[in-house]
Amino acid sequence: MAEPPVQIKNTFAAVRDHARQFSDFTFVYPVISRRSRGLSIGVNLNPDKLCNFDCIYCEVDRKIPGKTSRVDLNRMRDELVALIHFARGGGLAKEPKFAELPPALTRTIKDIAFSGDGEPTMVANFAACVQAVADVRRAEGLSETKIVLITDAAGLDKADVRRGLEIMDANNGEVWGKLDAGTEAYFQLVNRTNVRFDRILKNLLETARARPIVIQSLFLKVHGQPMPPEELAAYCDRLNEIVRAGGRIKEVHAYTIARPTPEAFATKLSTSELNTIAETIRRKTGLAVPAFD
Repeated sequence: MAEPPVQIKNTFAAVRDHARQFSDFTFVYPVISRRSRGLSIGVNLNPDKLCNFDCIYCEVDRKIPGKTSRVDLNRMRDELVALIHFARGGGLAKEPKFAELPPALTRTIKDIAFSGDGEPTMVANFAACVQAVADVRRAEGLSETKIVLITDAAGLDKADVRRGLEIMDANNGEVWGKLDAGTEAYFQLVNRTNVRFDRILKNLLETARARPIVIQSLFLKVHGQPMPPEELAAYCDRLNEIVRAGGRIKEVHAYTIARPTPEAFATKLSTSELNTIAETIRRKTGLAVPAFD
């Protein structure tokens, strides 16, 4: 009989702290992710903190200069192999931040995720980075481990990124595309970018036509007010439009702020507020919507 899944509590230090630094590594770090349902090895392609969004809720401190702007594939590969061996060998379980967790949770690698201090698709050699991770995954026998791209979706139309997504498709890959709004005005309020909202929607649709994707949506209070009902209705309309046009949405990750934000006016929803939003999305779209507070 299979053992029941371990409950990943948001009170765990390893869940609250998603720092992108580990040991003396530059590109690779471990986190316990409730959305990944366990150990996720992050691959930070943006130690330079380059991003095309300036989200009001982003915890990356861009007042402190970033590191290298070049992704050293050999170093990234070596760090990834070392962390995989460290985790599977039980070393991660002995680290102070992970010590309170059930040991099994730190040994099983649920995914290797392109997620860091900026937007992964902005690097010039994204496809090569995906290939390097895929090669390590295969060499280490991680057939059940996903390769995940956590993205704001602005760069999903780039040729090199599309090549990278094709490599992911062949290696248990999954795209988690951001959608935090239903209208251009709210999109600019929350995500603060020069990218137009219609480009995000088009990229999500085209990507979801090629493979099932996960929509990742952060809901919050802005100046004490949650997303207005009419905005939530528009958000649900955007999801329905993607599905009607042939896009496949595996599920929608509804979550809220978990760590300090750069803007004091951007604050966390209560569990009941988030659950109410998630239920509204389920009712209006028929999609699976797990909520993570």
